[in-house]
Amino acid sequence: MKKKVEILAPAKNLVQGIAAINAGADAVYIGAPLFGARTNATNSVEDIAEMVKYAHLFKAQVFVVINTILYDNELDACKKLIYQLYDIGVDALIVQDMAIMEMDLPPIVIHASTQANNREPQHVKFLKDVGMQRVVLARELNLDQVRDIAAATDVELEFFVSGALCVSFSGNCYMSIAGGERSANRGSCAQNCRLPYNLIDGNGTTLLTESHLLSIKDLDLSDQLPNLIEAGITSFKIEGRLKDIVYVKNNTSFLRKKLDAFLENNESFQKASSGRTFYNFEPEMDRSFNRGYTDYFVNQRKEKIGNWESPKSQGQYIGKVTEIKANGYVIENHDKLNNGDGLFFINEEGIADGVQINIIVNDIVVPNTFKNIAVGTVIYRNSDAEFNRIVEKENAAVRKIGVSLRFSETEEGFQLTVVDEDGHRSVSNLVTEKELAKSEESVIPNITKNLAKTGNTPFIVDDIEVEFTKNWFLPISKVNEVRRIALEQLIDIRINEYHREEFQITKNDIPYPTEKLDFTFNVSNKLARAFYKRHGVTEIEKAFELQWDPGKARVMTTKYCVKYELGKCARFQRDTMGEKVKEPLTLKHGETEYKLKFNCKPCEMEIWEKDAEFEIIDQDEQLDYVKRR
Repeated sequence: MKKKVEILAPAKNLVQGIAAINAGADAVYIGAPLFGARTNATNSVEDIAEMVKYAHLFKAQVFVVINTILYDNELDACKKLIYQLYDIGVDALIVQDMAIMEMDLPPIVIHASTQANNREPQHVKFLKDVGMQRVVLARELNLDQVRDIAAATDVELEFFVSGALCVSFSGNCYMSIAGGERSANRGSCAQNCRLPYNLIDGNGTTLLTESHLLSIKDLDLSDQLPNLIEAGITSFKIEGRLKDIVYVKNNTSFLRKKLDAFLENNESFQKASSGRTFYNFEPEMDRSFNRGYTDYFVNQRKEKIGNWESPKSQGQYIGKVTEIKANGYVIENHDKLNNGDGLFFINEEGIADGVQINIIVNDIVVPNTFKNIAVGTVIYRNSDAEFNRIVEKENAAVRKIGVSLRFSETEEGFQLTVVDEDGHRSVSNLVTEKELAKSEESVIPNITKNLAKTGNTPFIVDDIEVEFTKNWFLPISKVNEVRRIALEQLIDIRINEYHREEFQITKNDIPYPTEKLDFTFNVSNKLARAFYKRHGVTEIEKAFELQWDPGKARVMTTKYCVKYELGKCARFQRDTMGEKVKEPLTLKHGETEYKLKFNCKPCEMEIWEKDAEFEIIDQDEQLDYVKRR
């Protein structure tokens, strides 16, 4: 039996969810009214119900995100919401808080959010053993680590392949709450990582000023889909529940085409939903919002991944400025540009800047507001007016389900039988007196032509048979009516006959891999505490939100490394790094300061508040280049 692989797209709202399905998504993930990690992307239960109906028409799935940590006074409301979501047909929940695993739930499938710290094989295996049916893996894993996890358990594995990257280990960023009491684990990330910082060394010397030192490029693993499938991934996730509809349609369409090209030549895997999409645009991911792209660590650490100039969209590379005119610029590949486009560049002060195109006259790009741009400056387009206009149209991506039609005689008149690509059958009868056509010319071509007109329905006709014993006359209006009824019935049949996978969690006492949990496990309520105790954990630290000690906390752990970005990494850049930097390195934004700690053996960086105390161990000692004193 072929294994299903899916494209999983974000749905900020019902409209964007429908657009994602039309663009080829096999599943969408959407926020509920409460308890989602994007407080600006919530949806009513009624809208989610409509999303479910539309997705199930194409045998696509709907996953609802309930991935914040919960407080005791929210547990009952969360349980009530879960029952409502189950009742409207939601396929699965994506959760972080283990309190949900302790509740008495309906038989709804549960997925472990990437917020649940899913990096170690034993942790992922445990999640499967207690009832999770899918685990969303941490984004910083490489292919070898993914393979190790897949070898340890047969749980479904999901992986981000497109969109913005969280610089921290997901679920373990506490910069927001330490900086202003907004918890990222409660859906209110303040995006501290996208702020500009000064970098100061241990001598008090400022090495860099106003640089976005924690802002990293966006993810693009579109060329890695075959490698990820080989490693064990079956769901490819697009980040972006706060992005616009052009981003969702464009990125979904691009990945759909990539995955279909793989599936076309592979007999072991198949698409996870029905229908096929027809595109009236050519998807290109660099024409959506992006900060430049990286494959992150999927192929090990090999390139710099920071985007220090700006956290804003960089967009699509166009070319260099070759000449300055009195009212505009001559730019390489200017023929790619359109009136109204937004251009992005780094100015002579090293600051991200931009202009909007007013008009293009001959070879000169004339902006609305002229700015001095040096010859040789690289120009990107971060707002593509014509592309956006095309993609925003409803018919930019149209999804259709293949059907076969058989129109035949009955004793009372005629009958249309419609069978879709999944074997669902709809029958519509036309009761009428039969009369022969006055002309000897066959009526079948004309009937066939009209039966094929499916219009705005979600169907496309792949095959038609008209079986008449005589040359019967039929008004075209009657042909249209019998076709309309059959296709409308088929919509209801597909939705009603949709099979939702269910799973009833049975509580067990399988031991958790460790007996002690620190604050990074985000235990914030009595049910989560009871869950871990039942699984053998003896010491459980409170969540950061419940015990923050201002000024001394570790607020982030990350695989991203400022030393590596500076070219000062003793492991990977030893031959070219030159003089070491004096530690501790400090990030400063206004009055806020953070100290950096580098753990070179696991290749991780920690960010601590300014008053924290920790031992600084020279990187040569950590890597055993010299003996530790």
